[in-house]
Amino acid sequence: MATINKNYDHLPASYLFSEIAKRTKIFLEKHPQVPLMRLGIGNTTEPLPESVIKGLLAGVEKLADVATYTGYGDEQGDIRLRTAISDFYKERKITIDPKEVFISDGAKPDSANIQSIFGQDCVIAVSDPVYPVYVDSNIIAGKTNILYMPMTKENGFVPSVPNKKVDLMYVCSPNNPTGAVMTKEELKVFVEYAIKHKAVIIFDAAYVEYISDNTLPKSIYEIPGANTCAIEINSFSKWAGFTGVRLGWTVVPMDVVVEQTEKGKINSLWNRRQTTMFNGASNIVQEGGLAVLSPKGKSECKKLIAYYMENAKIIKKALVDMGLIVFGGENAPYIWMKTPSSMSSWEFFDKLLEEAHVVGIPGSGFGPHGEGYFRLSAFGHRENIQKAVESIQKNLKM
Repeated sequence: MATINKNYDHLPASYLFSEIAKRTKIFLEKHPQVPLMRLGIGNTTEPLPESVIKGLLAGVEKLADVATYTGYGDEQGDIRLRTAISDFYKERKITIDPKEVFISDGAKPDSANIQSIFGQDCVIAVSDPVYPVYVDSNIIAGKTNILYMPMTKENGFVPSVPNKKVDLMYVCSPNNPTGAVMTKEELKVFVEYAIKHKAVIIFDAAYVEYISDNTLPKSIYEIPGANTCAIEINSFSKWAGFTGVRLGWTVVPMDVVVEQTEKGKINSLWNRRQTTMFNGASNIVQEGGLAVLSPKGKSECKKLIAYYMENAKIIKKALVDMGLIVFGGENAPYIWMKTPSSMSSWEFFDKLLEEAHVVGIPGSGFGPHGEGYFRLSAFGHRENIQKAVESIQKNLKM
């Protein structure tokens, strides 16, 4: 008789974003004529840059000619794209060999799957609040020894290293959901801890292109020694508009070691996982990725980022003018606000929906320390952002 993976029963009854969709649907059924304004899920809205479209079209055209047609590619990714990513790091004075780069269909699946190459008894540390995938994927895999690193207003929403030995640490900077960015000194503490305890840092760098402050690190590998203890996951989704196109990468340095392993072992395990369970990212999409990393592509993508960050500026200013306590929105596309009048996160979700017809994300969905906070996203068309802000200012009863 077949049985189920009972680890799923240990997850919350509903994935955060599914619960938001359910509540929104109920509201629309009751108020079918009400136009909703969405400042919730971090889904890009603006067209892909011209050079990227040309790259994607070139990928399609290759499939139309027997001389250039490609079937299965390397599971690790097109060597041209892996080399381009290596060169991208080199521009930041970081040495990454192309064989340490693995192309994927996005940061989310890699964030979920990376735990599979580590032992079942590993102790996991995650920041709180946290992107739900880090926790849920480990629970599904049966790794339930999870330690939370609180992020609060008092510590600037930057976690402290655990006060006991852990084996894996998930670090996201710029942080989703708070928008906080760790300094080099703050990341250095984590790297030193990882080296001391033979732990591994899983560094989510999906939002680093939004950092405008040049003193802040855009890669964990800017920290000396990180190449021996850190795996970096990144994505084209948020800075090049690939949310529905799907393309990302993970860097697994040859020098990363853990208990009772030699150099290269962790890299080979991830390679084994990918070649077994993944057939590689779309050939067409990888052509688009190459276009993103071209000089013109990078310039055009910076304009996309500037557009969304102007949205963030508009949202943050409006909320501050209302007297609300607001964080983020300066080096990240998320606004992290304190709910007014000591309301719970879900109470404020319902209030914002009912009164202003705006959808956001309850902070409690990101973990216990997210309770009493709320996340708004800067992803959206400018006119919709302005309408949402005006509705909040006009209709939200404070």
